[in-house]
Amino acid sequence: MRTILLLFTIGFSVLVAQGQANPAVYPTHWWVGMKSGALQLMLHQEGIGQFTKVSTTYPGIAVKKVSCPENRNYLFIDIQIAPQTRPGTIVFNLSGATGSATSKTVQYPLRARNAGNGKSRVQGVQAADLVYLLMPDRFSNGDVTNDVVRSYRDTGLERSNKFSRHGGDFTGITNHLDYFKELGVTTVWLTPVIENDMPRLHEWGNSVAGYHGYWFTNHFAIDKRYGGNEGYKKFCESLHQNGMKVIQDAVYNHVGSHHFFHLDPPTTDWFNTSQGRSAPNHREEVFFDPYAASADKRNMLDGWFTQDLPDLNQRNPYLATYLIQHAVWSTEEFGIDGWRVDTYKYCEEPFLNAVNIALKREFPAVTVFGESWVNTPTANAYFTAGNINAPFRHNAEGVLDFQTCFGMLAGITEAPGGTNGVGKLYMTLAQDVLYGNPMNNCIFLDNHDMDRAFSVFEEDPRKLKMALNWLLTLRGIPQLYYGTEVLMKNKKTTSDALVREDFPGGFPGDDPARNLFTTAGRNAAQQDMFTHVSRLGQFRKNSTALGSGKMMQFIPREGVYTYFRYDSKQTVLVVSNTGSKTHQPDWLRLQERTRGFTRLRNVVTQEILSMNALQVAPGESFVFELLQ
Repeated sequence: MRTILLLFTIGFSVLVAQGQANPAVYPTHWWVGMKSGALQLMLHQEGIGQFTKVSTTYPGIAVKKVSCPENRNYLFIDIQIAPQTRPGTIVFNLSGATGSATSKTVQYPLRARNAGNGKSRVQGVQAADLVYLLMPDRFSNGDVTNDVVRSYRDTGLERSNKFSRHGGDFTGITNHLDYFKELGVTTVWLTPVIENDMPRLHEWGNSVAGYHGYWFTNHFAIDKRYGGNEGYKKFCESLHQNGMKVIQDAVYNHVGSHHFFHLDPPTTDWFNTSQGRSAPNHREEVFFDPYAASADKRNMLDGWFTQDLPDLNQRNPYLATYLIQHAVWSTEEFGIDGWRVDTYKYCEEPFLNAVNIALKREFPAVTVFGESWVNTPTANAYFTAGNINAPFRHNAEGVLDFQTCFGMLAGITEAPGGTNGVGKLYMTLAQDVLYGNPMNNCIFLDNHDMDRAFSVFEEDPRKLKMALNWLLTLRGIPQLYYGTEVLMKNKKTTSDALVREDFPGGFPGDDPARNLFTTAGRNAAQQDMFTHVSRLGQFRKNSTALGSGKMMQFIPREGVYTYFRYDSKQTVLVVSNTGSKTHQPDWLRLQERTRGFTRLRNVVTQEILSMNALQVAPGESFVFELLQ
């Protein structure tokens, strides 16, 4: 009887082991037809590391290596996918050491790649585009059923609390595609949409929700409060079907403290711990300074951005592969056209290049630009495939161009001078010689981490119009922060949340009389600014000079800044008077670009006037198309 019971117990244990739920597998699925056939699967489940042998009979799939780190809750399986492999479901047979009766099967989906890549999706973002940056939680709530997800750690929803979630989602954004089209927007950039299943954290003395999206807890899950994976896929498809593009935020530097990585680290070196949780020095100069101390460089790379955001160690090859494959997976899964990489300068440099190489190998048209809040144009250019002869050469096409941003802000807020005011903007652009192609830089006036431009300009519409004229006509890829076009304002005096307020009219219960998505809801000043941006946006959609043309600028005189964008088909003149005297252009001085032209068409008003009749009063700024 004992023998029978023992055999029954052993048999039952084997059945339980074989019948256990599948472990979590990352990436969740993959595709045939990739240029690289190498794939590393991460399996996560309690005790999964006991399975040291993995095999499959699926045609075209070869198991190359099986690795178990010190944490036995993880298993890494390296496979090779042959070029002729067909879509289907791989069945992996997992077993333990020799003589062990424990076994498990794991099913893994292989899919066909999307035929629209490079055509209707994953098209890249160019200087001809106009990017609209928004925060999904604060833009529009189109589906109230996903406002609260009970299984998440934070179930708060309180619009009257600027630190809580407010309920914006993909459906809300999709509901306003016509609004984007009216503005001339071609590309929508969302702050991160990946799952942030985090409790509230303390920032600036407040209890703050992860409404902004930068606290990842599962890379392969889109936050359900926005609509989840299927909702995001539908959103991206809607944009592409409407001839628009999508930019996704990437964060390689850190994760949220409740990411399964941090709760159950695969290896002891998965995170940077050499400095505890101390902050980095935030000085990017250490990477190209020929006199820099190696300790200062390591402080930049190992420091934690905040104490609640564990800093990832991209020197760990398993982690690096995980992040690289996630970038490729997201691009194929959702059809991402461009990537904005957060906290770029805090990441390991070889890793950054490796991600970009992997993305470009699979998606030649995809665009990548890094976010590095830097102090000089040299630092800006260092993080690109530029012309700086440094020991390390980055390969990113462009960056978020903070220096041009600061130049535009100075041009409006500072008195003009040789290196001040518009002189600073001129001087900054003169240093474009440092870039491989400055047209790949993303230029902007403000974003979710900065004071809103309208408030920086003392709520003066004329000043904002001047800055917008520059933003939409200078070289590079222009990015407009949501609500700037309707005079949304504020400074982050006590919290970032003050510059991330809800778009009026985007939420159930909003006053229809203040719905800024509609003409009827805007006051005269808001409508005037919206019209200004819309007309410039529509013009640049069809302007070859702005989309791909060259630029020529003239040294500012008495606060007057003049530049041209031109090609063989079109010449655009931008003239702005930040001085104190009315200005009449010296056409002889400008003849390199004006020869053969006699008239000017105001791009915003469509008024046509003789060149000799043009006078620019203090505070005025114009965008003209030159006519014969």
